[in-house]
Amino acid sequence: MLIQAGERLLIDCRWAALSRLLAEGGARTWRPADGRPADVHVEVQSQHTPFDVSGWAPLTRGAHARDGSVVLCNACGSGFDLRLTAATGQLRVEARWRPPVREHVAARLLRSRFHLLARAVLLQYPALWWAGCRGRVPVHACALTVGPSVPLLAGPGGTGRSTLLLGAVASGEHACSDNLCVTDGGDAHGLVEPMRVDGGGGRRMAYGRTERPLPGRVDSLRPDRLVVLRRTPSGRPTVRPLAPSQAARVLVAGTYMAGELRRYWPFAAALALGTGRGPAHPPVEVVAQDIARRLPAHEIVLGDQPEEGLAALYGLAAEAPARTEALP
Repeated sequence: MLIQAGERLLIDCRWAALSRLLAEGGARTWRPADGRPADVHVEVQSQHTPFDVSGWAPLTRGAHARDGSVVLCNACGSGFDLRLTAATGQLRVEARWRPPVREHVAARLLRSRFHLLARAVLLQYPALWWAGCRGRVPVHACALTVGPSVPLLAGPGGTGRSTLLLGAVASGEHACSDNLCVTDGGDAHGLVEPMRVDGGGGRRMAYGRTERPLPGRVDSLRPDRLVVLRRTPSGRPTVRPLAPSQAARVLVAGTYMAGELRRYWPFAAALALGTGRGPAHPPVEVVAQDIARRLPAHEIVLGDQPEEGLAALYGLAAEAPARTEALP
């Protein structure tokens, strides 16, 4: 059982190699099932036959729908066919490994690509979509504790967020995610995934990085400020207040630039259209504007030594918090 994006996710997989991969994707946060029904139940089936879609309505190429269920062939280019059924209180996902020739070759030659896509369609995207049906949207940000404060740390990939995050948790702080979380503007619920960093010590991934679990991880946190990151070629970190409109713009842009979500938007749209549940497009901008309006926002501009930004982050936390509108 995983607490994934605020949802209880249970997976049943009898494919040993895939089970190991998914166990790693849970980043050591798996917990025993406690008998309560899961919000999202994923079953990886042993069959390799296609799902029967006779009489089902076509949604688009490779997608069919009927009676609240959707079948996606080669979902997100992963090689898995999925049958997703949205019932009252639970999303059920049945998966069968049926890769077209191109995906089968890619799975063998581009192993890190297969690892990421398999985890996305089995562990991440179903929970993200089900959380969206409950009013939460994905954002490319992480919430972490910094002393008495809980900043929501945002910014496009490559700005140094993971470096700051590792520095914070090494100092005994806690975080709910590395790259992605979901929120309705209040609590931030983390997406479980390994960190991909230089010298991580685990499975080798793209760009020479390796995986490691996120230390000090918690399922959710309630941010009390918004901090966005920006990089410059050189110089020491600087901090400045940021207008709500600018802060929201960075949060929205960073979310749509995130490679982790590139395949999620059509996945979510197909499920919304086929099941009649959830938004056809998550209201990311609306929620981001609400967060930026309610919380004090700052920008940390990092130079060529992003780890020095941790001192700036602690400096912000030491300041008296600005008066903000009460969160619901």
